[in-house]
Amino acid sequence: MWLPCGCTSKYVASSFARRILASHLHVSGRSRCNVAAFMPEAAGFEGVSGRAALRELSVSNSESFWAAVARHRLSWSIPFHTVQDCDLSRGKIKWFEGGKLNVSVNCLDRHVHTCPERVALIWERDERGSEMKYTYRELLEMTCRVGNLLRRHGVKRGDCVTIYMPTCPLAVASMLACARIGAAHNVVFAGFSADALAERIRDAQSSTVITVNQGVRGGKVIELKKTVDTAVESCPTVKQVFVAMRTDNPVTMTARDIAMEEVREQKEMLKEDVVCEPAVMNSEDVLFLLYTSGSTGKPKGLVHTQAGYLLYAALTHRYVFSYHDGDVFGCVADIGWITGHSYVVYGPLANGATTVLFESTPIYPDPGRYWDMVERLKINQFYGAPTAIRLLLKYGDQWVNKYDRSTLKTLGSVGEPINTEAWEWYHRVVGDGRCPVVDTWWQTETGGICIAPRPSDPDAEIVPGMAMRPFFGIKPVLIDTEVSGELLTSNNTSGALCMAQPWPGMARTIHNNHQRFIETYFQPYPGYFFTGDGAYRSEEGYYQITGRLDDVINVSGHRIGTAEIEDVVCPAVAESAVIGYTHSIKGQGVYAFVVLKKGIDVKEADLSRQLNGMVSEKIAKYASPDFIQFAQRLPKTRSGKIMRRVLRKVVESDLEGLGDLSTLDDPRSVNGKLACYTPFS
Repeated sequence: MWLPCGCTSKYVASSFARRILASHLHVSGRSRCNVAAFMPEAAGFEGVSGRAALRELSVSNSESFWAAVARHRLSWSIPFHTVQDCDLSRGKIKWFEGGKLNVSVNCLDRHVHTCPERVALIWERDERGSEMKYTYRELLEMTCRVGNLLRRHGVKRGDCVTIYMPTCPLAVASMLACARIGAAHNVVFAGFSADALAERIRDAQSSTVITVNQGVRGGKVIELKKTVDTAVESCPTVKQVFVAMRTDNPVTMTARDIAMEEVREQKEMLKEDVVCEPAVMNSEDVLFLLYTSGSTGKPKGLVHTQAGYLLYAALTHRYVFSYHDGDVFGCVADIGWITGHSYVVYGPLANGATTVLFESTPIYPDPGRYWDMVERLKINQFYGAPTAIRLLLKYGDQWVNKYDRSTLKTLGSVGEPINTEAWEWYHRVVGDGRCPVVDTWWQTETGGICIAPRPSDPDAEIVPGMAMRPFFGIKPVLIDTEVSGELLTSNNTSGALCMAQPWPGMARTIHNNHQRFIETYFQPYPGYFFTGDGAYRSEEGYYQITGRLDDVINVSGHRIGTAEIEDVVCPAVAESAVIGYTHSIKGQGVYAFVVLKKGIDVKEADLSRQLNGMVSEKIAKYASPDFIQFAQRLPKTRSGKIMRRVLRKVVESDLEGLGDLSTLDDPRSVNGKLACYTPFS
């Protein structure tokens, strides 16, 4: 039996009640009541008299903390018997074993029992002013129809369904339908090329793809079905493609295609019942794969599982943004990224929130789009990328001040560090100086926010441009990258950012390659989870992210491995090296050094355009180099490794800071044409 109330059984309910009673017998006082009002589970923790003490307990006694939170915040069909079984040295991560639940039940059914007509989704369509609202009852019915449709066409528990769709209600229902019937989903950002999509379909071994005829973004029509058609030509596992209609324009259908709907007559879906029996899933069954770039040329499919991920997404959504019932949560991320998974879909819906689906761009039809949306939808929490904030800052304050933003209570930034100028404009202009700005640090690998200024005491300081404070249960450490992995215990120091203990939301493995998972995250610093980022810890103990330590570039919040771009083959190019550089809008831009084959006679400007087109076609437009510099040779060590440190200094015009060049096979390679560059865009 599925229990809708948030408790899991009579035993769990009575156990929780006993803890609350014990707290009143042993501890009293205003501070105790305040912390219990802030987090009800805290009432069961002896000696916890404030938020700082609660955070300390969540680290020092993490099993008790996560057990209480999991029992209280998730609906279980069978309670778990083991809180965690983790060994970071072996990349072994298991939470809430023995427990059984269904994620879609936690996101939909239990809210339909209590508030069926509460708005679950507000779809902010590309066409401004045409938003559509879906209640929890309507979203559950849509999810059940999609779930039954998938089941009828042979999708079963353990299968992986690839979803290539814009941010829209049917995409959310498709994700939840997979969760309902026990299939994993693999959402691919709808800006990826056919080649990039095909690579992810093949690696996930999907036999089913869900897409739309066309996408609409920024007033432009995007041919998503055509992209899928091209992709599946090289995907022998794909047996069926479900096609929904975002526009009224017909598309060519093949024998493998199944029309989910035609214009507004939902033919296939209306055949399905609005009741779909949820699969009973183990806590550690796969919920979804999500591909992210690594330092090699092959994207890695990170695996997130059921209970731990959902719990962590829900808890961070509630406490980082101070979300309360009745608020409208506006995260403008695409569902194709982890931010869209955790803070558009799973976190908000697990909390019974009203969440916004943003289909458009920050400047369509004008630079006031975000703030017009805030006024129309009465958004309370706004969560976006520093790239967009920096872009809008350049258009001036008038586009912000034109609209009423009085409903805003919290502003958030995600995807990359936010610079001080953008932070201050965001706080002063967008938030009228009254809304806290939470600069959040986390990754696809972490599942949810790990470091952010909130939660903390209401009057606790927030330092511009710093992520600052670890979330409940998170124990960050800094490790010296130069001195054989020495743990840095003092403040006012920088090092490799690692996590010293596991948490429920972290990824469990890389699909079909657990050895790569271990080598990437656990071998660099044994006993710790290595994030790949560097960080600075201030005198006060606050954390500031300083950037990637591996060969990954963060472009507008999108991670792209340098090797992925370098692997794009051009007949005229002998070799290339790609690095990131500071970009005033995107945070980091892509800078490519290219060495041509001997005897090639081509204009550099023409070849630059050709290379950019090839990268757009093979990967995505955002991965295209901002600058392409042609060189006679690249600086390499005697073993043949390209010295990217030297290239970065060249790009920064810091030839005095090149440092020791004794390991170069030819120190002359940094002179002449390489050092005296004239970039082409």
